[in-house]
Amino acid sequence: MATRKKIRIGDLLVQNKVISEAQLGAALAEQKKSGRKLGRTLVDLGYVEEERLLRFLSQQLDIPYVDLRHYKVRPETVRLLAETYARRYRAIVLDDSGPEILVGMADPTDIFGYDELSRILKRPLRQAVVREADLLRTVDVVYRRTEEIVSIAEELNEDLTQHDYDLAQIMQTDEAADAPVARLLKTLFEDAVQVNASDIHIEPDENVLRIRQRVDGVLQEQVMKEKRIAAALVLRLKLLAALDISEKRLPQDGRFNIKVKGRSIDVRLSTMPVQYGESVVMRLLDQSGGILDLGQLGMPAPLLARFRGHIHSPHGMVLVTGPTGSGKTTTLYAALSELNAPEKKIITVEDPVEYRLPRINQVQVNPKIDLTFASVLRAGLRQDPDIVMVGEMRDRETAQIGLRAAMTGHLVLSTLHTNDSVTTASRLVDMGAEGYLVAAALHAIVAQRLVRRVCESCREPYTPTPQERAWLAATTGASAPPAGLQRGAGCHHCNDTGYRGRIGVYELLELDQPMADALRRNDAAAFARAAAASSGFRPLARCALDYAEQGLTTIEEVMRVAGEQAGDSGRGADPAPAGTLEAPGAS
Repeated sequence: MATRKKIRIGDLLVQNKVISEAQLGAALAEQKKSGRKLGRTLVDLGYVEEERLLRFLSQQLDIPYVDLRHYKVRPETVRLLAETYARRYRAIVLDDSGPEILVGMADPTDIFGYDELSRILKRPLRQAVVREADLLRTVDVVYRRTEEIVSIAEELNEDLTQHDYDLAQIMQTDEAADAPVARLLKTLFEDAVQVNASDIHIEPDENVLRIRQRVDGVLQEQVMKEKRIAAALVLRLKLLAALDISEKRLPQDGRFNIKVKGRSIDVRLSTMPVQYGESVVMRLLDQSGGILDLGQLGMPAPLLARFRGHIHSPHGMVLVTGPTGSGKTTTLYAALSELNAPEKKIITVEDPVEYRLPRINQVQVNPKIDLTFASVLRAGLRQDPDIVMVGEMRDRETAQIGLRAAMTGHLVLSTLHTNDSVTTASRLVDMGAEGYLVAAALHAIVAQRLVRRVCESCREPYTPTPQERAWLAATTGASAPPAGLQRGAGCHHCNDTGYRGRIGVYELLELDQPMADALRRNDAAAFARAAAASSGFRPLARCALDYAEQGLTTIEEVMRVAGEQAGDSGRGADPAPAGTLEAPGAS
């Protein structure tokens, strides 16, 4: 087994003119305060790019640099090292086929970690250097909790079979942390957080229990034979959310907060009586990550600049539209975060309040006591706000109050469930808002979707199918498909889906005089024509196709976005020809 010599990475970087003496001194001072590794400190301070640092280490130590994004790891090989040690020493087993085990380390200069890994694995080691973020992502994917979930479910099922427990009593005792049901829920939440699931569904069926997680907008299913444990899981969750455990005939809603792997997760829980018990859906909101900055949303730069101009306007209404799960709330909170300043009074009316923001007065509606959107909005306007955010325009009264507030010196931000920006103004009129009011108060509409990103680890060039070629030819008018199309072949990083992560697709419609005139006449067809002719308007599908041409998403995802818009265009008069990307509501 080779013995690693301690090297002074800072001195080597200075000698090779990668950083200066002054930068090394500043990094060492920062390291003393933060306790982080010197290499990480240098990267965080911006003195050296991480890629350059890793390749420098590879050269100095004479070990390979492995890009995990494109390395085909074998889960069974990675699991030769327990997850605890993998995370502690930032190490991953890459290959065990030879006399030595190839181990990737984020810090190959860590002699203590190297010696401990040699002792744990009981084999000679060969080192490789890997990027820490990629290592942690790989560890999250490989060490999934699916087998552990099944094992604990079997244990819980045996307990429920052998003993007639009073589950309500068990859940409230100090021993609950040791009970299988508590461990099962803990493991379930850890698995969901590791794969960045947005929702967890617990669904009892006739003979099985289905646990499904929504990852990148798509449900992934795990089926367990232990159907008996469903009632125990629902009971425990109801207790966590302070719901009525005796009520099983009516739907209930609640929320609770948990800490998972050092992250604060806000859980919104909904129960529903179904044929074989109670179905539970939990929405997971990561409070520890903070609110996204507008610049992190992925809006194209020209569109972002125009959107910023509207949200910094002293008055008027700006709407964000799209179906459920399209990221509307994230966009609104990012806008509020940018607007949040001591000199601005901001009031929000929400159902529910999803993220807590300092300095902002956030109100949770409660229809049971007549605390509705309209009543809160009416009272809120007497609180001298500069900016008002309404969670959703749900009815005529709320829309009327919001529009009038936008005309009387307030900036009003809100959402509406429409499929594109062009049909949004007409939807407000359909809800009962006067056309002249919409024309005067509404300044801009953002429509958005989330499309799945092509997995970076298994991406490959893609040739469109004949059907996709025909669709592209009809929509773009080009005889040949665009270059640069990619798809994911499927790998362990993306759970063999070919996709990993999502990116926002946006369109921005800014109301001008021809559109305002059409609204005053209540002429939906003229409004659609004016929108199509307005400068700077690019439909959602065009934005999605831009991403496909850059290899960020697939033609399949572009066609899905275009199909959703085409499905909504039939609600307005004179829909544009289907397939025309430059026409609103039909692309």
